[in-house]
Amino acid sequence: MAAIKHIFNELHYEMVRTIAEGGMGVVYEAVQHGAGQFSKTVAVKLIREEYSTIPEFQNNFIGEARLVADLIHTNIVQTYHLGMIGGQYFMVMEYVNGVNLEQMLERHAALNRVLPVDLAVFIVSRIARGLAYAHVKCDREGRLLGIVHRDIGPKNIMIAHEGDVKLTDFGIAKALDLMYNEEGQVIAGKDEYLSPEQANYAVTDARADIFPLGIVLTELLLGRNIFRSHDRLESRHNILSLPIPKFASLRPEIDPKLEAIIQKALQRDRNDRYQSANEMLTALEVYLYSDGYGPTNEKLGAYLRELMAG
Repeated sequence: MAAIKHIFNELHYEMVRTIAEGGMGVVYEAVQHGAGQFSKTVAVKLIREEYSTIPEFQNNFIGEARLVADLIHTNIVQTYHLGMIGGQYFMVMEYVNGVNLEQMLERHAALNRVLPVDLAVFIVSRIARGLAYAHVKCDREGRLLGIVHRDIGPKNIMIAHEGDVKLTDFGIAKALDLMYNEEGQVIAGKDEYLSPEQANYAVTDARADIFPLGIVLTELLLGRNIFRSHDRLESRHNILSLPIPKFASLRPEIDPKLEAIIQKALQRDRNDRYQSANEMLTALEVYLYSDGYGPTNEKLGAYLRELMAG
């Protein structure tokens, strides 16, 4: 950390702490300094030194930055800059002052609490909203980018203390002319959050993000991922063949309308699933707001602050 601080001081970034560490990168909280005592808290994602000279990792890192540069949406973590220093690539991103969904779930487990149904649905609706935007994003020539995130899961969903919900980490996303892993030969994504087509080595489209979004919704409602196993192959097998339960039998507050939404999101045949994130978003918002007042960012923020305070 001391060496990183010294390097980034030259670029007027004050590194504060490590936020997260992944396979090929580390994310830091930092303060960007400018003229006239300007300062702004940002997140800095740095490719690990041991990977920084490997062309494949460099290309993936650059590809992610290029892909998300123009994704400007309230439910997606924004990327401001891609740079290089000391032979290492880094991205400067929006800093979200809060927790990721995995940390929120762990906190519920520690307190033996379950997330209120309406807030669980609200969180997933905001991610559906971000995906609906990303899935139809076009390049500057008007060509559909065909973005598929391929890594929807609690670690990649941030919740700010103010209640904003944001999708992050497009590190293994695919898009037009960008970051096409060899689908059919490799599996991109975490085994317990795959769509069936990912688990089957099939070529994916935007509908591949709907199934894991349904998994996240059920995990928020139940406090556990029903597909997860200690064995990666078994998790993948569960994605493909585990009988989908009636979730109302696992949590009685899940009413028939919400049950129908979950069941449709978890259809293994993608032709029977929601055909777009916008279609799923509409179903979730009708569920939340058709009877009048429903959850808001402010309500979620107040809940999160109370949850994490103890």
